[in-house]
Amino acid sequence: MKGVFITFEGIEGSGKSTISRMIYEELLDRGISVIHTYEPGDTPLGREIRKILLDPDHKAMEPLTEILLYLADRVEHINKVIKPSLEKGTVVVSDRFSDSTIAYQGFGRGFPIDLLRELDGIVRAGTKPDITILFDLDVKEGLKRNKGANKIDRFELEEVEFHERVREGFLTLAKEEPGRFHIVDASRPLKDVYEEVKRIIFSFMGL
Repeated sequence: MKGVFITFEGIEGSGKSTISRMIYEELLDRGISVIHTYEPGDTPLGREIRKILLDPDHKAMEPLTEILLYLADRVEHINKVIKPSLEKGTVVVSDRFSDSTIAYQGFGRGFPIDLLRELDGIVRAGTKPDITILFDLDVKEGLKRNKGANKIDRFELEEVEFHERVREGFLTLAKEEPGRFHIVDASRPLKDVYEEVKRIIFSFMGL
């Protein structure tokens, strides 16, 4: 039996990384075969790519360079982690996937979205999430949450307007595929958001 591919998407500081890990642990506790993964960086080569992508010293990176690095990471991620796991019937919980590329590099950077989708489609070669949870949050609140929580990365140095475009991009993608996307209000307390996400995913999986 093929596994289930679940992705978590959202702007900086939306809480998706924390809750994706909580969902993974809940599934694990129930004896379900599951892995938690993320983009960029969850392969040996991907870790090197991640360092380049997030390094503030590379703030002036060309948009196409950025895109190609993300796509290179995704090729490794799909072929080394995602596809083998799904083929074994394992549930894959991923913190970010293709929708982040469309939202950040397409809507955020202004790279032609049709071309970006074509490139991403070549990389994915049919691999697509079964269900996507979108954590929606006011941009300023998300950046405020992130401030001081981690080492500042290249994207957190962007202007608020960039993150607003990314947020709108995610919401646009969700409207295009309402059957796959589930939008949750990430401004609420973590426990409340987690319970809603858990309900959505467990209902989808028939648990």
